[in-house]
Amino acid sequence: MTSAFPPCPHLPPFRGGLDWRALHRFRDDERGADFYFACLEYGQSLWTRGFAARSLLCLDRAFGAELRGDESALRDWPLPYAAMAWLIANTPEGVFLGNPRVHFQHYAGRMKVPRCDQRRWRAWACWALARAIRPELPGDPKHAVEEPTLERIKAELENHGLPGEAALWSAVRNRL
Repeated sequence: MTSAFPPCPHLPPFRGGLDWRALHRFRDDERGADFYFACLEYGQSLWTRGFAARSLLCLDRAFGAELRGDESALRDWPLPYAAMAWLIANTPEGVFLGNPRVHFQHYAGRMKVPRCDQRRWRAWACWALARAIRPELPGDPKHAVEEPTLERIKAELENHGLPGEAALWSAVRNRL
């Protein structure tokens, strides 16, 4: 099978043969490090097959994994802020990506348990990346939500994220 897009350098290497079952097997299980890695791996698979929007959604799911911060999967593949930014920046014109700015705005504004604060601020962090990479994308004016500053996002990631997460996001943001 040939790839539609070159692999994302911030995700595990492409492994053929992955489909929806890569994540479906976790429906009744704990969604820890194995789930996290499966999301990253399946996200790469979706991306290389040309499904940009679905790949971003898969990375959303990775951000929702229940992690402590010391898992080997995180040491090998840090939280996918760099991957998210790379995919948004490298989606070819004409390929469906949706509007990541609106997606993350809605996601952050409607977050529910578990770990809603952690996941909310990760969504806002991705929103900020999308705004920096694709400034032409509009927000949703009908979705009344207060858009946070970069400083607030960083502070909330320091407060609710994993150790070093705010610095990881800031490093990605500063490279844009």
